[in-house]
Amino acid sequence: MNRLRLVLPTLEYKEKLMEYKREFIENRDSMDGTAGLRTSETFEDWYSAFCDNLKEETVRDGLVPAATYMAISINDGSLIGMIDIRHRLNDYLLNFGGHIGFSIRKSERKQGYATEMLALGLAECIKLNIKKVLITCDKDNVASAKTIINNGGILENEIPEGDRITQRYWITLD
Repeated sequence: MNRLRLVLPTLEYKEKLMEYKREFIENRDSMDGTAGLRTSETFEDWYSAFCDNLKEETVRDGLVPAATYMAISINDGSLIGMIDIRHRLNDYLLNFGGHIGFSIRKSERKQGYATEMLALGLAECIKLNIKKVLITCDKDNVASAKTIINNGGILENEIPEGDRITQRYWITLD
């Protein structure tokens, strides 16, 4: 595969990130794995929170330390997707969010990018010494479930919450 590389956001990626956000909003898509980019008032607010949440010492209240990466095309430098890797789980993440959240922009879907991006994210988990990775998705999100299964995910259970059912998958890393 080797079509993508994971890159931590910097200020120089502002326009690419804002374009990514616009595409998701225009398509009314869920922006998973973006550390709240969709709801941030400004790029600067989002970037400040992203930087704070990289470390245990500065993580914002109610959150866990996490690294949010951009999946950048090796070929042309375009922003294909984003993936958020949480360094540990709290009660909410244990049930509904997991260690990893991710999204691929609509214009780049159905090309195998999500599977490749998740594989790269799992390599980052190994560096963080996370040996068992929890990844969740809505039961209705068949594409995400396939991506997780393609990376070794084993369905543990499903948790109903209102009209939504969350599937919980575990991936054991070597």
